Amino acid sequence: MNNTDLVVQHVSDQDVHSISKERLRLWLRLLQVNKIIENEIREFLRTEHDTTLPRFDVMAALYKMKKGAKMSELSQALMVSNGNVTGIIDRLVTEGLVIRAAIEGDRRSTRVQLTNAGKKRFEKQAAAHEAKVNELFSAVNYDDAAGIITRLDRLVHEKGE
Repeated sequence: MNNTDLVVQHVSDQDVHSISKERLRLWLRLLQVNKIIENEIREFLRTEHDTTLPRFDVMAALYKMKKGAKMSELSQALMVSNGNVTGIIDRLVTEGLVIRAAIEGDRRSTRVQLTNAGKKRFEKQAAAHEAKVNELFSAVNYDDAAGIITRLDRLVHEKGE
């Protein structure tokens, strides 16, 4: 066996400490960027579309669930409690953006689904939301965005999410 067959890399305690500190800085920066972007999106939805981020998220989930969903399925998809979703759904029903329908054979559950007006409203909001996110990330080019996503995907897959 020659030297090229076996490569031993030595990492000093100082290197491990530096890596650890840099990863901590990365986590804190991700939190900071997330907070900035989320606040911008919340304000944009409130002022430009007279809605909230939770309402937008509920409508987005229902838009993806073409045949609607039970409240428990919707809550699970959004990772929030049924109680959090119920109030939002109540208001969306009152506004004619969502309908509730009984589920045959299940007296305790109802299916909620976007109405045609709800779909149209969400499509308009979703297009504006995408444009706003694009604006907020305008300093990030395509290759950088793809690279960041690839690296973050590694973290997601390693943690089993």
